[in-house]
Amino acid sequence: MGGIDIAMSREIKLLGVTIDDRLTFNTHVANVCRKATGIYKLLSRAARVSWGLNPDIVRIIYTATIEPIILYAASVWAPAAKKLMTIKQLQVVQQCVRRPHCTRPRGECPLELGDREIERVAPAIEAPHPAERISLRLVSLVDREQLNQNSDFEIRIFTDGSRIEGKVGAALSVWNSETEIKAFKLALPGYCTVYQAELLAICKATHVILGHPASSFGVYSDSMAALQTVINHSCLHPLAVESRDKLTTASLQGKVVTLFWIKAHAGMEGNERADQLAQKCRFGLQKKT
Repeated sequence: MGGIDIAMSREIKLLGVTIDDRLTFNTHVANVCRKATGIYKLLSRAARVSWGLNPDIVRIIYTATIEPIILYAASVWAPAAKKLMTIKQLQVVQQCVRRPHCTRPRGECPLELGDREIERVAPAIEAPHPAERISLRLVSLVDREQLNQNSDFEIRIFTDGSRIEGKVGAALSVWNSETEIKAFKLALPGYCTVYQAELLAICKATHVILGHPASSFGVYSDSMAALQTVINHSCLHPLAVESRDKLTTASLQGKVVTLFWIKAHAGMEGNERADQLAQKCRFGLQKKT
């Protein structure tokens, strides 16, 4: 180019992720582990961790500074996490944090930092062929009047997710006419987001639909982001893929399912009920029938 030879590169850094020509992500993992360890050592010296800083404070430092570095774009390099070398590198980072507080024999450290389940993108092969995709209908409802006009279903399912003070929960309320017939409450790990909770609730609703003998269902959620993720066939979020799979099966069984977005905290009984359930279930996994 311009008389200058441009050498081939075996790696490229794109949006903070180092991608190599073999997609091993070894360089990326090594870089983020080195960066995370270096930052923690700086914080350790500043906070004098070796003098006995409260383990709760160390945990806060870890979750606030180290985890975001390690887990950035984790869904991209997740396949590399299965390799022994990658596992050892990630363990070194945790051991760096644990070591100043571990006076017990090796493997018995009182400071439990916890592991994080990496949200892996579903393999594209699990997605149905374009010819087999069903059309998913999404309708927006802005007030109670519109809700009443779109309630002519045998079964209505209201879903919601909640996150308060690090506690995360998802819930769904199943209605037959004007009566709640079943409710589900699902507790999620504290590092999950409201978006994930909303998706989980919708996914659970699709399971309920498959197991119910009714033929028409309305699913109501106040999360437009979660609903759009579900109806977008190009999105490979595992919960969205599972939801679409269940909805496809329901369609083949002759069941009619319509997805609705409803305005949150607008006094709609089913939505308010789901919101209450989601907040209550943040303290443990429960199921009510």
